[in-house]
Amino acid sequence: MSLLPTPRGKLTAAAPLAPLVWFKAGGAADWLFEPADVEDLCAFLAALDPAVPVMALGLGSNLIVRDGGVPGVVVRLGKVFGKVRAEGETLVCGGGASGIAVSSAARDAGIAGLEFLRGIPGTVGGFVRMNGGAYGREVADALVDVTIVTRAGFIETRPAAALGYSYRHSNLADGEIVIAARLKGQPGDKAAIQAEMDRIAAAREASQPLRTRTGGSTFKNPPGLKAWELVHNAGCRGLRVGGAEVSEKHSNFLINSHGARAADIEALGELVRAHVLREQGVSLEWEIQRVGRVKP
Repeated sequence: MSLLPTPRGKLTAAAPLAPLVWFKAGGAADWLFEPADVEDLCAFLAALDPAVPVMALGLGSNLIVRDGGVPGVVVRLGKVFGKVRAEGETLVCGGGASGIAVSSAARDAGIAGLEFLRGIPGTVGGFVRMNGGAYGREVADALVDVTIVTRAGFIETRPAAALGYSYRHSNLADGEIVIAARLKGQPGDKAAIQAEMDRIAAAREASQPLRTRTGGSTFKNPPGLKAWELVHNAGCRGLRVGGAEVSEKHSNFLINSHGARAADIEALGELVRAHVLREQGVSLEWEIQRVGRVKP
């Protein structure tokens, strides 16, 4: 790799990513960059060889990092990108803010309609890119616009209509980093908003294996169907590959139960897909992102 620019933020070579992702498995990033601020991020990307791949990393909750590691530069936004403030019925959110932080800020400002973000285990950058959703709503329902830093280091703001949103998909390109988003709700009662957030938190706790090394929902729901139901009906609940297994609590969750490698987790997902296709006649699509090199 060519010589990298020298930023004001933190740049780490051969940085282990397993501690930064929910599965606690996988290889290292060639480089991990934690920018000091937006200007630092822009200057670094502008000076970086265009041939070097760039990937953003949020909370690592919907991600398999393969055992061979991630080529190029992984960008992780720190606390300076995690701020949230209210402007009327709109929240201005940093790309590094968590779903819990956003929904809590909405409650404090008396803004209803964003409670569902309490149920998304990720950052604004991740769920804006993936059109994340939970409990009947998705980001496309609330997003006003998004501000990104392009791979070339330019700042652009795009309206929600320009993102080509569909189920768990946007047209944001690889290497584009979400640094901010504006989300709109409507006036609401703070106590009622808190009650809805509590309901969502309780429902997640009751139905999902939150206290395990997992990656969230593994497969997208096919039109008119539920992925967990297809996996369950194909007899895959509790299925194992190496140290990875299908959760007994929620069959659309894979868990790292016994020191799994990333390869175990991905292979288990592919085995589940094969079972569901054979038994249910449905080809499941991955919702979890799989990145990096397969280890030889």
